[in-house]
Amino acid sequence: MSAPAIAPGARFDAVFRSELGFVCNLLLRLGVREADVEDAAHDVFVTFHKKLSDYDPARPVRAWLAGIAVRVASDHRRRAHHRREVQALPIDPVDPSPSAEDEVDASKTRALVLEALEDVREERRPVLVLHDIEGLSAPQIAEALGVPLNTVYSRLRLARADMRAAVHKRREGAR
Repeated sequence: MSAPAIAPGARFDAVFRSELGFVCNLLLRLGVREADVEDAAHDVFVTFHKKLSDYDPARPVRAWLAGIAVRVASDHRRRAHHRREVQALPIDPVDPSPSAEDEVDASKTRALVLEALEDVREERRPVLVLHDIEGLSAPQIAEALGVPLNTVYSRLRLARADMRAAVHKRREGAR
């Protein structure tokens, strides 16, 4: 789902409200701990606000925010204090409508995906998340990350292979 470009004169707060959920989900999928997603999202929107005068309205705002989020997530993961902390799996809030079994299965699947994403090489992970999860096109990803289009396709192919191997490894380890 691609968000529209910012119309001339659009207000920052409107973009913030409409894209905050997208940015938070993207940061989580890019390896930012759930406890730190809010701070990282703040960093994304601070950068967005600072560079708003450089924004080309012909570009989709979501792709531009994705490029900023990829860099913020990368910087966040490099910080030493995040590498030493042991992360617990997040506890999902209980939804009364699905059965307990469905909740457990969904939680296990979510944990498997998030853990497997950790094994995808760092330069490949943003392409996989942006394309397969967030639905951005390869040209949008190439523009957001500042890499050639063929590099996006190559990284996507390799990231999918990394993801398959990581999921297989975890499923075999669970037996």
